[in-house]
Amino acid sequence: MAGERPKKTQPHQAALDGTDLAILAALTEDGRMTNAALAARAGVAESTCAYRVRALRESGVLTAIRAHLSPEALGRPLHAIIKVRLGSHSRELVHHLYDRLVALPGVLTVFHVGGDDDFLLHVAVAGPEALRDLILEHVTVHPMVRQTETQLVFEVREGRGLLPG
Repeated sequence: MAGERPKKTQPHQAALDGTDLAILAALTEDGRMTNAALAARAGVAESTCAYRVRALRESGVLTAIRAHLSPEALGRPLHAIIKVRLGSHSRELVHHLYDRLVALPGVLTVFHVGGDDDFLLHVAVAGPEALRDLILEHVTVHPMVRQTETQLVFEVREGRGLLPG
């Protein structure tokens, strides 16, 4: 039916060897690395490297290579986590709200979670007024939203990631 979301299936765990891990580690450090530099770093021929990168994409292990933007440099130094609780949980309306939340300017990540809260939004905004406006004009106005709670983020550090040692 139109508007239905495809059911997510669990991908099979890919069997990665040392070459795959070396390629992934290099791309994690520098996603703009040329194939020649990537091949040299992984210790394989350029054709082998190109094949491996294509196979990693096709298997779903490598899903994207993105630019990492600095919210501070773009005038959005205030980070917050907005916890959202819903009053009702119709599948269609939850998906509709989810789509609206991820499309809001300043929203970095939206987590649809279980537990007391239904969504966690990581946002970066220009200041307190912009944070208030985001919440009041775009989040709490949705009829399904029962409650929000906002936590200021003092510092953000990226985790180690998914690759072994």
